Amino acid sequence: MAIIDLGNVLRIFGGGSPSPDEHNQLVKEVLLMTLARATSSDSNTNPVEVETVRRVLKEVTGDDVSESDVRVAAASEIFESAPLEKYLGSVSRTLTASDRATIARSLATVIRSDTEVTETEVEYFNRMAGALGATAAELAGLVS
Repeated sequence: MAIIDLGNVLRIFGGGSPSPDEHNQLVKEVLLMTLARATSSDSNTNPVEVETVRRVLKEVTGDDVSESDVRVAAASEIFESAPLEKYLGSVSRTLTASDRATIARSLATVIRSDTEVTETEVEYFNRMAGALGATAAELAGLVS
């Protein structure tokens, strides 16, 4: 899966509008960025979390992502120029309610995967949900 360059996110962050194909790629990139960063949101990066990211991405997008792709996305230099929340806030206007719900549910799956949910992970989830502009109905899974 060639989504590691995060090019669509950067283009949207710069003010562009995606075509339908670019929108699909954007959702994949946002999903990878958000889930990968969850693996390092606390001080304990559990290999189970990385594998869960890979599994969830396969289930949601149909694409295979390597362990190294997940680790690279988690440590990507994109986060040095602006926080992930800023990127998500910028691209959230191009995401559908269904996209936001999928990303939020996927993030919750990754956070729960190592059986211990830390306060840091809860804070990360809340920040990402807020940056995405996810509504309570979307977070509750009421939006299809």
